[in-house]
Amino acid sequence: MNNLKDGHDYDNLFLSAKARSEADWLVGINATQALTIAAGKGTYSLGRVQTPTLAMVCRRFLENKNFVPTPFWQMHFTTEGDGKAVKFLTADRWKDKADAEALYQQLKGNRDAVISKVECKEKTEVSPLLYDLTALQKDANVKYGFTAEQTLTIAQKLYEAKAITYPRTSSRYIPDDVYDEIPKLLRTLADNEQWGALSMTIHKPNRHSVDASKVTDHHALLITGEKPQYPSNDDKKIYNLIIARMLEAFSDKCVKELTTVTVDVGGIPFVAKGTVIRQQGWRFIMNEDTDADRLPNWKEGQELQSEMEHCGKNIDDEELAQAIKDCGIGTPATRAAIIETLINREYMIRLNKQLIPTEKGLFIYDLLKDKQIADVAMTGQWEQSLARIERGEYSAEDFRKGIEDYTGSIVGELLSLENRIEHSGIGIPCPKCGKGTMHFYKKVVKCDNPACDCHVFREKAGKELTNDQLKALLTEGRTGIIKGFKSKQGNSFDAVVTLNRETFQTEFSFPERKSLPKKGKSRK
Repeated sequence: MNNLKDGHDYDNLFLSAKARSEADWLVGINATQALTIAAGKGTYSLGRVQTPTLAMVCRRFLENKNFVPTPFWQMHFTTEGDGKAVKFLTADRWKDKADAEALYQQLKGNRDAVISKVECKEKTEVSPLLYDLTALQKDANVKYGFTAEQTLTIAQKLYEAKAITYPRTSSRYIPDDVYDEIPKLLRTLADNEQWGALSMTIHKPNRHSVDASKVTDHHALLITGEKPQYPSNDDKKIYNLIIARMLEAFSDKCVKELTTVTVDVGGIPFVAKGTVIRQQGWRFIMNEDTDADRLPNWKEGQELQSEMEHCGKNIDDEELAQAIKDCGIGTPATRAAIIETLINREYMIRLNKQLIPTEKGLFIYDLLKDKQIADVAMTGQWEQSLARIERGEYSAEDFRKGIEDYTGSIVGELLSLENRIEHSGIGIPCPKCGKGTMHFYKKVVKCDNPACDCHVFREKAGKELTNDQLKALLTEGRTGIIKGFKSKQGNSFDAVVTLNRETFQTEFSFPERKSLPKKGKSRK
């Protein structure tokens, strides 16, 4: 209170927030209307942040769906060291199974293996940064399957109970004055059954998460020392995640020793790798196993007994492309809402811990994947501009002009999509409500009356109906005889498709075949 700043010092923060709000409104309302007009049926919600987010989900989904694993073959053998089995794999991989099998046959009787190289490297892992909201949401999803919205709701509840600091933060750092209070804050955990003893191991908190220049309106997430009253199990999970990360962030670095042992078997190198944690540091907080990957203390030139095993097939399942990191679209406080919006719009569904695009979402992505509104990089550039406004480095008026030009450009792009969206057949009245007009789409014909649910799918029993056949069905109540339908047993049949005037569902009709004249009787 003795160091209050003038309110005008925060004018740029206001201008940045105002510019963000205006940009979201301009882009969202115009883009949504443009695509809705182009589609001619239904409402297709688009947005400055939600559409690039949808594009990211769809792109990753299709990459995974279309990924073709590449098989390769390796040989391996096991040997014993320090009372446990150690597995060695060939340093090379073979894509041709015949080559690998031939080499295996050559080596399988060779039981002598000589260590040709032992390489040890020290690796230092600095403590992780404190949580911002996004990092907390990621870990809560991985560990407990919480959605981003669930985590935000719980964190907000803990904040309102004064148990944690402000959760809607995008910073993972704290300023020096907050750092000075950390020892006192750690002492508030002394009587905590789970964290008390661990908190006492931190004698001098490290400064890895201390950087005032990286603190914007709110610093990283911390506990306050106040204990939450009557917390639910989910509340405890989030609260403990924040405590654990705080203890990790202020603990010492972790020092590992990475060991690679290379063994020669008949001129072919085999490799085993192991890790020993020499100084647990921050990894002590979660009690990680220090000996899980330890290798015996082998020396170069030492002979091992190898038991050559089969030539194994492995799958090279490394991801084709890494997820876009730190894309910088939206804010931590709004990203959860963006995901929920996309789910509510029926653009994607949540399946366990995964987000899966729906057919509608993939349809939108297919239309927009090469358009500006789906460009994650461009959206990220707008976010950088908003941050510059906040710092007083960029004019909010110039930003608005840029957004207006951008909006005009994307509206033109979206309206031009009308030629790509099939919705012919205007003029055919709806046979159900009589008020709407039937519109023809790629997979379905629908009434444009929002109060009517009349629709007819193009595909029926493995056969896709043509526009002419659908028009006859809707106006006359039946098509002509159509050949080539497939039954569930895979048999081919011919039929007439009719429209039931009570249920407005399509049905098959089988006209009676004309009987042929019996033999021995002539036609008159």
